Amino acid sequence: MGGGPSRVPLMDLLTVTAQWLADPMNWQGPNGIPARLSEHVALSGASLLLASLVAIPLGLWIGHTGRFSWLVLSSANAWRALPSFAVIGLLVPFTTAIDPNLGFTLYPTLVAMIVLAGPPLLVNSYQGIAGVDRDLVEAARAMGMRERQILLGLEIPIALPVIATGIRSAAVQVVATATLGATFGFGGLGRYIVLGDANHDNGELFGGVVLVAALALATLALFLLVQRRLVSPGLSSRTAG
Repeated sequence: MGGGPSRVPLMDLLTVTAQWLADPMNWQGPNGIPARLSEHVALSGASLLLASLVAIPLGLWIGHTGRFSWLVLSSANAWRALPSFAVIGLLVPFTTAIDPNLGFTLYPTLVAMIVLAGPPLLVNSYQGIAGVDRDLVEAARAMGMRERQILLGLEIPIALPVIATGIRSAAVQVVATATLGATFGFGGLGRYIVLGDANHDNGELFGGVVLVAALALATLALFLLVQRRLVSPGLSSRTAG
C-alpha cells in the first residue's frame, strides 16, 4: 500500500472522483469498470453459492433435529472472529503450492469469502427452523407427515423470511469485503482502491470506493426485492383467505 490519498478539499475530491468515473477510458478493456465489475460479481456469487450449499442444509438439519444446536452459535462466533484479510494471508502459501497461478490471486480470496458468508447462512437457517412453533410440527407428525415433508412443506416456508435475511446479510458482507482480494493480486473493484492508493490517485481510489459501495447497495436492494417477492405471496394468500 502507498502512503494513502493526499489531503485535498472535499469539493476537489468529489470533482476528481466524478471525472474518473466519467472518463470513457475507464469503461473499456480488460481493466475497465465493466470487466472489474464482472470479476467482483463472479467471485462474490461463487462464494455465496458455495457457502450456501454447505451452511444452509446444515442449518436446516440442525434446526429440524435439534442435534448439535450448541455447535451452531459457538462455531459461528468463532468463524466471525476470523479477519478475512488474515484468512487470505494464511491461505496463500498453501494454495500457491497447489496452483502457482490462481493460488495467490483467486483461491485464498474465494475461501475467505466462503468463511465470511458461512456464519449468517448457518445461524439464520438454524434459527428460522428452530423458531417454528413445535405444536405445528407435532401436529404434522400426528397427521402422518414424514420428517422430510415437515421440513420442506411446513418448516422452511415459515422460516423463509429468516433464512432470506441471512442470505442477504451474507451477500452484502461478501460484496463489500471481496475488495481485500485485490491486495493479493485479484481483480474486482478493489483493484481500483489498491492502485489508486499506491499511485496517490484520489480519483481512482475514491472511484473504486464509490463503485464498491454502489454494488453493495444494489445487492442489498436486489435481495430485499427477492425476499419481498418470496414472502409476500404467502402473506397475501392468507390475508385474502
